[in-house]
Amino acid sequence: MDPLGPGPAIPPSGSSPAEPPAGTGGGVVLSDVMGRDRSINLFAGFVRDTESASQRLENSAENTTVLAPLNSAVEKLPRKPWEDPRDYDTLGSNAYEGDDGQERAQRNLRRFVEAHLVPVSPWKEGQKVKPIAGDREVWWEEKDGTKLIQPGAIEVVSVAGDVANGQVWIIKGVRNYASAN
Repeated sequence: MDPLGPGPAIPPSGSSPAEPPAGTGGGVVLSDVMGRDRSINLFAGFVRDTESASQRLENSAENTTVLAPLNSAVEKLPRKPWEDPRDYDTLGSNAYEGDDGQERAQRNLRRFVEAHLVPVSPWKEGQKVKPIAGDREVWWEEKDGTKLIQPGAIEVVSVAGDVANGQVWIIKGVRNYASAN
């Protein structure tokens, strides 16, 4: 095993004084559970490719509710999450080529991912919160036994992970991320 690597596969017993107290999921954090459900592996990959999101989901001190769209919802988008029609309007069909294009694509992907990260957990019904990216508040409500993310009435399929720093909610749609900053 590489002495500079991530450490042993089996966690040591006890906790170091620097670790915050464990929540409902023990020492497991959101980054540990994001890739477990294949139905959201596209979004989980986007999270891994977005440094700010990865760091947040690894941080046991920052609670987050992840609104993870189903693969089918991502696949139905009219464009890739890293594409922005405004970039094409301004720069043409080569908007994502070269170093500048890669930076633009990464910024757009970050906006998409962060529009699906709510910086609270537990998240109470009706509690209006601004996601990490964007200035439009989101909330959830239950109707006929179904959780719906508002605005947009996006159905929550299930809660795929409940861990020390938050929850992963699998959703049937994609939040409107075009207006996120």
